Amino acid sequence: MKHRVIILAAALAAGSAAVAARQAAAGAPPAAPQRASGAGIVHAHADITGEGISGTADFTESQQGTGKLVTITVTVKGLKPGMHGVHLHAVGKCTPDFAAAGGHFDPGPAGNPDPDANHPYHMGDLPQLAVTGGTATMRVATTRVTLSDGPLSLFDADGSAIIIHGNPDQGITGEARSGVSGGPRIACGVIEKK
Repeated sequence: MKHRVIILAAALAAGSAAVAARQAAAGAPPAAPQRASGAGIVHAHADITGEGISGTADFTESQQGTGKLVTITVTVKGLKPGMHGVHLHAVGKCTPDFAAAGGHFDPGPAGNPDPDANHPYHMGDLPQLAVTGGTATMRVATTRVTLSDGPLSLFDADGSAIIIHGNPDQGITGEARSGVSGGPRIACGVIEKK
């Protein structure tokens, strides 16, 4: 079985190389990335703020096979060194305080936005942000959310926000309000379509 997989991989690589060579010989430009169905590539942005904390989150949605892939780039300064939980939250508000952003983004009939009780299975759960110096950057990709219309869209009736927590996300399910998903909310940004 192992040899069949290796042979298949080699055949696919050779086929791709042959197509690229034919396109180059014909003077054709390389194929452009596929766009998200109906809307093209979709972009969004959030300005992230907190006490002594500032940064941005940039979102790009593109078509990936039959689904959509959202790439998120987070850049933040002013955080204490260490790991910080990062999540997409269900409401596009950061005022009067960061609790206005609601629970973790988790739409659908079986959704449970409680930050700790259904963790780490929310659609809005992201990897942690590792902070070692003055500015921290994280680039991740997810198929759990979309920017275009649909049941997983961050742009539902009440929008969405990105939250950075003061503590590490333990990646486990805990009791409600136990803080296992990162504890206090120390920075927030409302996600807006560009």
